[in-house]
Amino acid sequence: MFDTGSTAFMLICTMLVFLMTPGLAFFYGGLARRKNVVNTMLMCLAVVGVVGVLWVVAGWSLAYGGDGSLSFIGGLDQLLALPTVSDLLAETSAPPADATYPSVVDIAFQMAFAMITAAIVTGSLAGRVRFGFAMAFLAVWVLAVYAPLAHMVWGGEGSLIGDVIGALDFAGGDVVHISSGVTGLILCLLAGGRRGFGQLSYRPHNVPFVTLGAGLLWFGWFGFNGGSAFAADGIAALAILNTVTASAAGLASWMAVECVATGKPTLVGASTGLVVGLVVVTPAAGFVEPWAALVMGAVVSPVCYLAISHLKARLGYDDALDAFGCHGVGGILGGVLTGLFCVPELSWTEHGGLLYTGDPSLLVDQVLGIAVTLAVVVVLDLAIACAIRALMGGRIRVDEADEAIGLDVAEHGESAYPAFSGLD
Repeated sequence: MFDTGSTAFMLICTMLVFLMTPGLAFFYGGLARRKNVVNTMLMCLAVVGVVGVLWVVAGWSLAYGGDGSLSFIGGLDQLLALPTVSDLLAETSAPPADATYPSVVDIAFQMAFAMITAAIVTGSLAGRVRFGFAMAFLAVWVLAVYAPLAHMVWGGEGSLIGDVIGALDFAGGDVVHISSGVTGLILCLLAGGRRGFGQLSYRPHNVPFVTLGAGLLWFGWFGFNGGSAFAADGIAALAILNTVTASAAGLASWMAVECVATGKPTLVGASTGLVVGLVVVTPAAGFVEPWAALVMGAVVSPVCYLAISHLKARLGYDDALDAFGCHGVGGILGGVLTGLFCVPELSWTEHGGLLYTGDPSLLVDQVLGIAVTLAVVVVLDLAIACAIRALMGGRIRVDEADEAIGLDVAEHGESAYPAFSGLD
């Protein structure tokens, strides 16, 4: 029989990860301007529908189907998840010797990962990108970029990044954070800055929403990282402990950086520090000791703070809600630090972290895995965006007049605050 404890654990973790996308909607919605909050939150929520359908139709199969003969993509043998019921019945009557829970759980668990990853991308698009373009892009992206990348990292024997290169990614540094953050950067560069970018000050319209969203993300992240152990065991417990430790350190570190930079800590800053602490530990959660998670959380906040407050302004890209600044930068840093701090006995490969072994092999593998991820994401993002832009008449952005009155009214005909419709 299956291990009922691990089965229950994985079901709970799956539900926790599903909670993260509505949580992100609140986080992004609070950061948005008042006239764009409905549009910002709806882009996250709409991802649930788009990705949920496509994952069952083809995403799961492209990511985890096939016979493992291809290093960069799965197969077409599980389209529409058709073997699921027959597999479940077969497993129920004769469970595989190495299985602790029914394999059907993995379809839902990985669907939740795909949803939150696509939703992260929308943070870079807030305030000026057409809703139709965003949804069309993400529909293609989840099948053409996310699913193959998941296979390259987590596809098992023969997978390009996880096996051939030997890079470690416990819960989604490459697959989730780098892919979504870099995609957000590519799209915001193609779309251009918001009206008044560089001249106006964009402030969060609802700080409590930001903190509510961060709290929901924090709660869901325990399933995100803990569930990536795929068993109710000591590695899952370590991943959860490291998740708490890194997020706490990230929060405290961000407040310290704000006190030095501006003289005052802020609630938005504390919430952001919590999130980047979660991001940086994601690739390392089951591989490092708690003291290393503490260091990772403490280091990521000043790095992401500088990326958001200085790099963005200096290079002139309008990453509206800092999807790249938090997830792209934090994910890259987390992947590199995994190569330093990975406990050799916990590694999925024959290499441990540089700090323990003195051998740079894992660190080199981590950097190479990140480089391949960046190359795949950038090339495919540009191809998809250009194709969809051409199909939609060359328009990514809304009209200038629509941008001025706000995307809530212009794109959806509703407002979160009707009395303030059209105002910031």
